[in-house]
Amino acid sequence: MALIHELVFASTNKGKIKEMVALLKGTGIKLLSLSDIGFTGTIEETGTTFEENARIKARAVCAFSGLPAFSDDSGLCIDALDGAPGVYSSRFLGEDTPYEIKNRMVIEKLAGVASEKRTARYECAVCCVFPQGGELVTHGVCKGVIGYGQRGNNGFGYDPIFYVGEKSLAEFTDDEKNAISHRGQAVRAFVKRLQEYVKE
Repeated sequence: MALIHELVFASTNKGKIKEMVALLKGTGIKLLSLSDIGFTGTIEETGTTFEENARIKARAVCAFSGLPAFSDDSGLCIDALDGAPGVYSSRFLGEDTPYEIKNRMVIEKLAGVASEKRTARYECAVCCVFPQGGELVTHGVCKGVIGYGQRGNNGFGYDPIFYVGEKSLAEFTDDEKNAISHRGQAVRAFVKRLQEYVKE
């Protein structure tokens, strides 16, 4: 991996950045933020899949910086809501709406839904774009259920209502969450692919 020293992460989400720093620890790669490269623009996520949106963001930041750039796009897919909010997870009820309100609304939408039908999954797609034109794409999925209330103070987004076993993701430690999460799976697969890419 010596040929790639820096990667730009195309996100302003502080929770995601914290997770990415932890997941890339020990790879020898320095993670650059959008502020590190002076990117202040807005990237419209017009894709209909997580992979399309990740690719849109990574391509835009790679073109701006001239550096390898990667992005993830992820969201919560609830079976009883036909996969919603899906790719619109961050935009559900508006991007500026606090997740405490979004989580409360999801629980309200599932009022009366039996526990065995509250199945859901977090999905993540990671796309890395290189200045010379190559791309790498990986995916991850974390399965769980939507609880009846919000629990836990760790994590972010929909973590307080997404339960794996007896705990919400917001009750897991950072290391525990990264070990099972959709993003953890996708990033570990990405690092492995990146090592192979560099060798090639």
